[in-house]
Amino acid sequence: MATNTILAYRNDLQQFLDWLRDRRISSVGDIDLPLLTDYLQMMRDRGLAASTVSRRLVSLKMYFRFLVLEGIITESTVELMQSPKLWQYLPTVLSPDTVDRLLAAPCHVDSYPLRDRALLTVMYATGCRASEVTGLRLKDVRLDELFCRCVGKGNKERIVSLNPVAQSAIEAYLRHERPALARRDDADETLFITRTGNPLTRTTVWELVKKYAARIGCSQQISPHTLRHSFATHMLAGGAEIRALQEMLGHASIRTTQIYTQVEHSRLKAIHAACHPRG
Repeated sequence: MATNTILAYRNDLQQFLDWLRDRRISSVGDIDLPLLTDYLQMMRDRGLAASTVSRRLVSLKMYFRFLVLEGIITESTVELMQSPKLWQYLPTVLSPDTVDRLLAAPCHVDSYPLRDRALLTVMYATGCRASEVTGLRLKDVRLDELFCRCVGKGNKERIVSLNPVAQSAIEAYLRHERPALARRDDADETLFITRTGNPLTRTTVWELVKKYAARIGCSQQISPHTLRHSFATHMLAGGAEIRALQEMLGHASIRTTQIYTQVEHSRLKAIHAACHPRG
């Protein structure tokens, strides 16, 4: 599993153990259905999102299955717990014009505008996740052939394409800013680095996207993943096939990619207008 997934599951289990400790429960054999129901109610009382509650129950179910396999307990009580129903929310997508304004937002008042512009253009050109972009190494980027190699979830590698806008932005960053950032002998070989020569973190990328989105007057809901959503939706609008888009995004299941068919409706509107007798 991805590092972030492992950290999330570990945090879920730790919070459950802390809650048990407060109730003076010291053995997994003492965990019964009423106790688990109380834990579920506690999460609801705290106003946690249904998706968070659902993930925490998954963490517990996997942990208790492990205990059964190890022979520590004979059956998993958690399996009797039902996860809350999850609404399917459509992703937030920027218009092409808004994306253009976002990519042009870094300017001379910023510390490293060329790096930030290259970062934003790569995210939109490739549809990569923030963690995938921060993991890009110099040797992964082939500007002469307009592609780069990224490592996604489950350590799966895939090739993603760059466009001329991203190519130009990366070249400017490599020529004018990165040499100064990488002055140290032990500077990292990742593409996007900080002023100390260390790789950008996912948190820093999130802060940069928020900063430039606010500058152009975008909603506070904009995040690095919004550029990924926008990439996918705009690709479908341009005629990309769903299977090809699945490969570009690195989705293990086509069902994950199909959410974008509900967002991108311009093609359906055109078909409706052309084929309906009263269109």
